[in-house]
Amino acid sequence: MITIIVGGAPASGKTSILKHVVRYLQQQHYPAVCKIDCIQSNDEEDYKTLNIPVIQGLSQNICPDHYLATNIIDIFEWGKHKESTHLFIETAGLCNRCAPFINRALNICVIDSMGSIKGPEKLGPLVSTADILVLAKFDLVSQAEREVLIYHLSQLNPSAFILEVNGLSGFGVQRLVQFISKKAQSVTSLEEDQLRYSMPAANCSYCVGEIRIGRSYQQGIINKMIIEEEVEAKTC
Repeated sequence: MITIIVGGAPASGKTSILKHVVRYLQQQHYPAVCKIDCIQSNDEEDYKTLNIPVIQGLSQNICPDHYLATNIIDIFEWGKHKESTHLFIETAGLCNRCAPFINRALNICVIDSMGSIKGPEKLGPLVSTADILVLAKFDLVSQAEREVLIYHLSQLNPSAFILEVNGLSGFGVQRLVQFISKKAQSVTSLEEDQLRYSMPAANCSYCVGEIRIGRSYQQGIINKMIIEEEVEAKTC
């Protein structure tokens, strides 16, 4: 089974593009979709209108990338049980410090072309470790802006394949599917696979539900700014 992980910032166009990809693949293949989100999502019902196997997971108070990493083996086994040829995992973006991408999957990052030219830098490993960078909403910006954005992305990830896909019309989907068919590898297991980028330390008192503000409530792994000298100077 081929595994394709689709990541990107919230509202960048991931679901709209993925629905076009699934429709195209349905002509000859049997895709399935897993949607990972944080608090709530209606995308599961949206995907079910395509008459394909769909499951959804909500990470709640856990980073969605951590949540996916601890559940991806079970998700993969579910896809195999459904006898799917392609398993798409659409995952929510959150802190931009993590990336859900793994070595045995084909990894796609969807980028909102209407954002700042400097925006992709803030996506960190989501951009730098992806196999494919998909520009969504490209029809809403000028040709010059697209060229600058593409050049900027090529500097951040020289090895990635960059293409434009319209989430409304489906323009560019055929080319994306062709690239998936060419580059994606079918595997029988994800056991012992590896993340392409390490997850950050995330085990402080606020990770487990603390809501009070104050030094006495800060426990676990924390990262403090060094500003004491500046504060003392201002109070003198």
